[in-house]
Amino acid sequence: MKIRSITYFCNPGWPLNEKKLRAAGAFLTEAKAAFEAEGYEVQTTRLATVPFPRLVQKKVAETLRLAETLSRILPQIGVAYASLGPALPDQPASYAILPEAIAASQNIFFGGVMAEKSKIYASAIRACAEVIVRTAPLEPNGFANLRFAALANVPPGAPFFPAAYYEGENPAFALAMEAADAAVSAFAQAQNVDEGRSRLVEALETTARSLSRVADFLKFKYQARFGGIDFSLAPFPEESRSLGAAVERLGVPRVGLHGSLAAAAILTEAIERASIPRTGFSGFMQPVLEDSILAQRAAEGTLTVKDLLLYSAVCGTGLDTVPLPGEVTVGQVAALLLDLSALALRLDKPLTARLMPIPGKRAGDPTNFDFGFFANSRVLALEAEPLRSSLAATETFELHARH
Repeated sequence: MKIRSITYFCNPGWPLNEKKLRAAGAFLTEAKAAFEAEGYEVQTTRLATVPFPRLVQKKVAETLRLAETLSRILPQIGVAYASLGPALPDQPASYAILPEAIAASQNIFFGGVMAEKSKIYASAIRACAEVIVRTAPLEPNGFANLRFAALANVPPGAPFFPAAYYEGENPAFALAMEAADAAVSAFAQAQNVDEGRSRLVEALETTARSLSRVADFLKFKYQARFGGIDFSLAPFPEESRSLGAAVERLGVPRVGLHGSLAAAAILTEAIERASIPRTGFSGFMQPVLEDSILAQRAAEGTLTVKDLLLYSAVCGTGLDTVPLPGEVTVGQVAALLLDLSALALRLDKPLTARLMPIPGKRAGDPTNFDFGFFANSRVLALEAEPLRSSLAATETFELHARH
């Protein structure tokens, strides 16, 4: 297992409080060294702030200068990436500015709230769909959408980007893990579900104890709250670190065939059994383009968008790095985002959508990304049409969790 990110949470204010940012950089530099001394590879250090609409208040146009300024400061303080949090339903204009803000920066991530606290914001769902469609042509291969996620029922404090944001004044930190390899190893030689699950639980608990010792030292030294560890089974595009490989080690011939949902539930329930300081999603993370086996099964046609949505219902974390046709419309994307939001509220769980329409590509076309964290696949079909009648309305409505 590796640490995908040490994420530091704070409120840097606007104009940016450089003292707070330097403190963030100092913390992350020492934290990286401390975890590496314990034997863990740390891939990135990241900063997450309170939602940007709260920083710029009613001056939404200031978001561009905020993104540009923070993007310029990050290398100076030794931090790789920052999340300025999500656009908010009480500030509708905060969604419309996002494609420009993404274009104005290279290392800044954003989100957009679609649903929370038993409320589905229909206008915000459409606004998020518009962000996705407008952002797609900003970079070749629709790559700019890597830095935007639509959020449904996602609380503050999750360390994975682009979902990360904060609420509060005092600093905090949390760990995002790359843990798919633990699941692959646990089930590689297991004779049955219980044996593999026990191995996975033991691996997570052993790692958590080691990480927590370092985290306790850091929190007392810097007076920063430790939010916990997100042990989502995040993959890397090679088979030994593939969540798709873990599913197939469990016994599913190919991810996407029946049995995959049960495997997703078993893997996530193992995380829940582990005695760990959990935060964020801590679930079945299924980023198609970041996982060599998922990318392969999607290219073969075995794994579809509907499958990914289905697995989200049994403890997945949503739709992540999903390649879509460049011709998808706002109405089609909004229909998919509505389904995701409904799942999140009815099941009372956090879900996100990071969708990547690829300009000039149609369903079935091969992708051609040149990015070390991506495996190439094929563009997935989106079986959706613009909604009609009541579901096409833009008012907010309630949808409560099942009891």
